[in-house]
Amino acid sequence: MSSSASINPTVRRRRLGAKLRELREERKLTAEDVAQQLLVSQSKISRLENGRRAISQRDVRDLCRVYSVTDEKLIDALMTMARESRQRGWWHAFGDVPYSVYIGLEANAVSARNYESLFVPGMLQTREYAAAVIAGIQPEALPEQNEKRIEIRMRRQEVMQDPDKPLRMWAVLDEAVLHREVGGPQVMREQLEHLIALSHQSHITVQVLPYGIGAHPGMSGTFSILEFEDEADATIVYLEGVTSDLYLEKEADVKTYSTLYEHLRAMALGPDQTRDLIDRVAKDFAR
Repeated sequence: MSSSASINPTVRRRRLGAKLRELREERKLTAEDVAQQLLVSQSKISRLENGRRAISQRDVRDLCRVYSVTDEKLIDALMTMARESRQRGWWHAFGDVPYSVYIGLEANAVSARNYESLFVPGMLQTREYAAAVIAGIQPEALPEQNEKRIEIRMRRQEVMQDPDKPLRMWAVLDEAVLHREVGGPQVMREQLEHLIALSHQSHITVQVLPYGIGAHPGMSGTFSILEFEDEADATIVYLEGVTSDLYLEKEADVKTYSTLYEHLRAMALGPDQTRDLIDRVAKDFAR
């Protein structure tokens, strides 16, 4: 197990959960078996293993006892991971963030593939466009709450401009994204020009699915695919919901969405054609 000091707590928690699941499966125990022995819910065991719940050192101690782990070095390593997994990422300074798990994963990813049909992906938004989107999605939120969300979104974008290892971003957008007037003509023009500027950076690719292609695989819903450098971190498919999010890690699920994404990329306009289309729409808003 890697002990990189720079790893963020979300990823550390995920790796620890995977190791605990491995230990359980080696003992041929189900999550229900473990839950019964510890007098906890099965969902707690599942959430510990998939990294969706903070893991305490007491949790590690109890699970090691159930799994008959006697290797003191292994136990110490797991305890250290549990302690590090409870450290605070930069996003915790903003209080309770509903999608904090995703932010932590995104911050450690090496590439992100997004398909979006309604608005420009958050990582590619201007501040003004982000403010309009957030206000529209959260009509009952207080201004200070929305301002916090805007600041978080802008902070997230920093990983794309990391001079040492920028996040590789590939975004496929339905053409409707370009025409939906979010924030007014001026905001839209600036957002579209921003998209064009970003698309010229070597690690950022933007493609548009034009209206003319008709039905396409992305009509089933938007999604993101995050990939990581360390082999210990499996690729994740992220599906955002109104009240809860879904993270898919099973190999079959990831393969299905990866294949779907390849179809979307093949059906979309190429990067140069995409820039031409975005430029034409931006000029329409300028008028």
